[in-house]
Amino acid sequence: MFEGLAEKLQETFKKLRGKGKLTEKDLNSALREVRLALLEADVSLPVVKEFIQRIRERSLGADVLDSFTPAQQVIKIVNEELTAVMGDTKSSVEFNSSGATVFLLVGLQGGGKTTTAGKLALHYKKQGKQPLLVAADVYRPAAIKQLEVLAKQIDVPFFALEEGNSPVTIARQAVEHSRSHGYDLVIIDTAGRLHIDEKLMEELQQMKDAVTPQEVFLIVDAMIGQDAVNIAKSFHEELGLTGVILTKLDGDTRGGAALSVRKVTGCPIKFIGTGEKLDALDPFYPDRLAARILGMGDVLSLIEKAQATIDEEKARELEKKLRKQEFTLDDFLEQIKQVQSMGPLEQVLGMIPGLGGAKQLRQIQEGIDEKEFTYLEAMINSMTPEERRNPAIIKGSRRKRIARGSGRRVQDVNRLLKHFDQSCKLFKQLSELGAGKSARKLKSMKFPFM
Repeated sequence: MFEGLAEKLQETFKKLRGKGKLTEKDLNSALREVRLALLEADVSLPVVKEFIQRIRERSLGADVLDSFTPAQQVIKIVNEELTAVMGDTKSSVEFNSSGATVFLLVGLQGGGKTTTAGKLALHYKKQGKQPLLVAADVYRPAAIKQLEVLAKQIDVPFFALEEGNSPVTIARQAVEHSRSHGYDLVIIDTAGRLHIDEKLMEELQQMKDAVTPQEVFLIVDAMIGQDAVNIAKSFHEELGLTGVILTKLDGDTRGGAALSVRKVTGCPIKFIGTGEKLDALDPFYPDRLAARILGMGDVLSLIEKAQATIDEEKARELEKKLRKQEFTLDDFLEQIKQVQSMGPLEQVLGMIPGLGGAKQLRQIQEGIDEKEFTYLEAMINSMTPEERRNPAIIKGSRRKRIARGSGRRVQDVNRLLKHFDQSCKLFKQLSELGAGKSARKLKSMKFPFM
């Protein structure tokens, strides 16, 4: 996500940091590189022009060029302007004060509406809502079945009507069904359509009129680049969108759509899809994303992920074990699984200050094979309970037996035991995050298999 843009911007600012004082010529040279980087990332040309102009105006002041750290001042300005382009702050989601809240999901075919419906349902189910998934896509073969399968996976109720009913009827009856059954969130999945198809756009308007949704979300594939912005603008003019959800942002190294949609359409991005799994949906924080693009990390998101996935009671137990040097390989395996539950390791690493630099992060990622975690589990499961409790007894013959039992080499077992020792510090720090403690030591964290 944003790999190409992040790398170019970070390289540009690295050159600025090497200069004791900045001249207007230095600044103009850097801004040319920033301009090219943004255009290559598929950011809208009008957005780029205004962005560069704003930075130039703010950076040419005497308080910047004459300061002791002019490069840092410029980076601060770029961070603020980048955040402003994407919407300044996280946009809230509207909920009905009484009765069911309705989300209407619209967009093109193949944009990920059905999957996003499931992701939204899971996201709000975790927050205590009672969602109802509604299948109103009567045109795409198997669309209804796909949504039903997703509903079963996340254990939320599903609503559909027999063939022949119109999407407007389905939406209206779904809302009535939610009232009689006590559901407080209705998520309506609609058929994909082109914004130039007048008949289908009129159908969406009729659905909107019928159920009065609190949110009309445009689901748009970030990988289609500039077209995402144009599509968002057209749908917004036709329907009056309340928000955009960008999908497949993890697969787009450019990311220009995220930097253009708010500025061009005035419609906020409210969520971003960061992976294929149903829990890979994150609220959109412009300030945090700007910091990650500029290589500053995202400690707040890391803390939130740790607190959401690491059990506080287990974290306290782990901390006690670490202090008493009672940490076992069973504990090690349990903590590996908890780190994995925070999301793809590359995303977790990207949130750590000091590891956010695109080149450095890529070098680290190239040294990590997430299959190692599967091999690690196989090796630990090949040990006896006594070996897992006391790894110090695992000598030559035991290591050979463990290697044979797990289908690995003795060198792999040696490596596991080495990383077990190195990882105690990491898991102690992550457990502190889960217990809500300070994250000041994150920069010194050492990850296993690096």
